[in-house]
Amino acid sequence: MTVHLEVAEGVGTLRLDRPPMNALDVATQDRIRELAEEATRRDDVRAVVLYGGEKVFAAGADIKEMQGMDHTAMVVRSRALQDSFTAVARIPKPVVAAVTGYALGGGCELALCADYRIAAENAKLGQPEILLGLIPGAGGTQRLARLIGPSRAKDLIFTGRMVKAEEALSLGLVDRVVPAEEVYAEARAWAARLAQGPAIALRAAKEAVDMGLETDIETGLALERNWFAGLFATEDRERGMRSFVEEGPGKAKFV
Repeated sequence: MTVHLEVAEGVGTLRLDRPPMNALDVATQDRIRELAEEATRRDDVRAVVLYGGEKVFAAGADIKEMQGMDHTAMVVRSRALQDSFTAVARIPKPVVAAVTGYALGGGCELALCADYRIAAENAKLGQPEILLGLIPGAGGTQRLARLIGPSRAKDLIFTGRMVKAEEALSLGLVDRVVPAEEVYAEARAWAARLAQGPAIALRAAKEAVDMGLETDIETGLALERNWFAGLFATEDRERGMRSFVEEGPGKAKFV
């Protein structure tokens, strides 16, 4: 298999494993969707790390495979491609991308599906599809613009240029930059901390932010209001408030 889901202590690592560059061929795309859906279902997965290994996150689509596709084939395949990445974006749990080496094209688009991105100092990210006479097709034109703003997204998409980790940080494309040997450990620590949090409240927070960005402010506030009130029916809310009153903030143990 070219993608694996490894679970330990509440953290699921969705690991790309297609050496040497983790090219995202059709089989890998489909496997990403399958494992994202599995991570969504499994109660023992409370947070997820996206990881491509020590040397590279993912250098993009399998161009040789794609070259053999005509318009009809891609009309069918493009929806499946987007659905694979959307399955990752819709995991209702905290998701962090641990980005090492190249995250280009589909690799960058996969990282965009995470809630948080930790990059190695040697990471390079970009959307080089324009250099092939194409545009991003796995969500890049939409998620990148929402993340860093339309003009910055257009610069990267129009030119196809790669950005190094520090520029990616300044653009808001990644959230932290650390030495390469620390990327996975830092990402796993981020996920592990949230894996101990209130699962339903985290799910509510993620859905409220993500869905709120897709609608007007009044609808977004209604979504927030309904989730906020609904969480008063959970045991975690009772535990959290009781712990705050009796022990002070930050000491609650959630179920």
